[in-house]
Amino acid sequence: MKNEIVRIELTPLYVPFRPEIRQAMESGAGGLGMAIGAEEAWLGGDFVICKLICDDDTTGLGESFVWLPETGISPDQIISTIKGCLAKYVLGESPFNVERIQQRFDANITRNEVAKGLLDKACYDLMGKITGRPACHFMGGQTVSEIPLAALIPLTDTETMVRLAEVFHKVGYQAFRLKLGKGVKEDREIVESFRDALGSDVALRVDYNQAYEPPEAVRAIKAIEPFGIDFAEQPVNADDYLGMAYVQKRVDTPLMAHEGCFSVRDFVTLVELGAVGVLGLNSERPGGVTNAIKVLNYAELRGIGAVLHNQPLGIASAMHIHLAAARPHNFWYETELFGYVMFEDDLIKDPIDYSDGKAKLPRGPGWGVELDEEALAKYATGPTTVIKK
Repeated sequence: MKNEIVRIELTPLYVPFRPEIRQAMESGAGGLGMAIGAEEAWLGGDFVICKLICDDDTTGLGESFVWLPETGISPDQIISTIKGCLAKYVLGESPFNVERIQQRFDANITRNEVAKGLLDKACYDLMGKITGRPACHFMGGQTVSEIPLAALIPLTDTETMVRLAEVFHKVGYQAFRLKLGKGVKEDREIVESFRDALGSDVALRVDYNQAYEPPEAVRAIKAIEPFGIDFAEQPVNADDYLGMAYVQKRVDTPLMAHEGCFSVRDFVTLVELGAVGVLGLNSERPGGVTNAIKVLNYAELRGIGAVLHNQPLGIASAMHIHLAAARPHNFWYETELFGYVMFEDDLIKDPIDYSDGKAKLPRGPGWGVELDEEALAKYATGPTTVIKK
């Protein structure tokens, strides 16, 4: 056995939100629970599940979550890119050669970080399965066994937002991401109400979803700074790097880019422009584990803290937990993994333990989770694409 990857399987799927989440989204700003200007209702999540299979049938799993208004790519496009362009650089390779695989990806296909990252993630699970070790051992080793979590609060009326936060606070959450973007006065009223209800000990971060032009973003952030804000996410248009720099130079709160940050180079550029003070990453940005480690190392050298935040299913949730468990010193802010709250199924057989506002590291080789094949078949939106060596 050479631990050689001989087959790739890619399945597109759609998983609906739980009914109570759909109701909260539909009743919120823009029918989406956020200030982003998308026109279509957001009722669930589109995903691709990847299996990398070795010559001895050992299988590694990857998962990517996409939403066109933010990610700009669909499951079918990811599958097409892998089948037509990327698979040749993975088939016949050892999953342990992640640096060589990544280098060949980048030398031959520009961008496409989500598709590249999907394959990269599956390599780390496969390494763990082959060796019988947790995936975090290939990211620096296990440092902690659980990580603190943050709760996501959609943009709706203030009373509902505060009530939702109080529910999560009672079960152990000590950090919250508030969706804002209604206007300077309204945003301040929301944050002030949160502080009045939850006190000064909880951590607050805010997400504007590109709601403002740079001068108004400065006014909006300055208006809430007296209430103690960890960081402000994407206050201006995703591609307005100079606008982000304009805002960051005029506020004390560190900014984080999300919709406008997909690659290692994107983050480095934003830092060098003085446009961000926090590194935000997830399983799609900047494209898998290998690139995540690169930007974490860079951020550490620049004295910048990181945060993991996403709404994934079980496989990618496990990936986030492994990365945070290996490098807690990089993550200055609580991790946000809200897929288990939002989606009606997480596609793994045994659920991850999210009790007391913390995520526990799954036990076992690789990600420590097992794909629920029946759920995969149930939520699949098309046939599985099989690519062989």
